[in-house]
Amino acid sequence: MTSNPRTGDGSADGLPGPSGGRSGQPPDRPETEAERRKRRAVFLRELAEARELRERVQPRRTKERRMREAMRMRTFRI
Repeated sequence: MTSNPRTGDGSADGLPGPSGGRSGQPPDRPETEAERRKRRAVFLRELAEARELRERVQPRRTKERRMREAMRMRTFRI
C-alpha cells in the first residue's frame, strides 16, 4: 500500500508535458504570450519571496553577499 494516492501504474500519462503541464492544457497547444508573461510573473514573485526569506533567515550571509556585490560593482566603474 502506498501513501501517495496519485501514484498510478507507472505510465507516463500523469507526467507534465513539454510545456510544463501545470495549466492543464493539452501539450500540443502552443502557449500564448499572455500565459507566458503570467507564469513568468508568478515565478519572479516567488523568487523575490524566497530571497526575502533567505535574508531574514541568514542575515550575516546576506550582508556578506551584498558587500561582495558592492565590491564587484565598484571594480567595474569607469
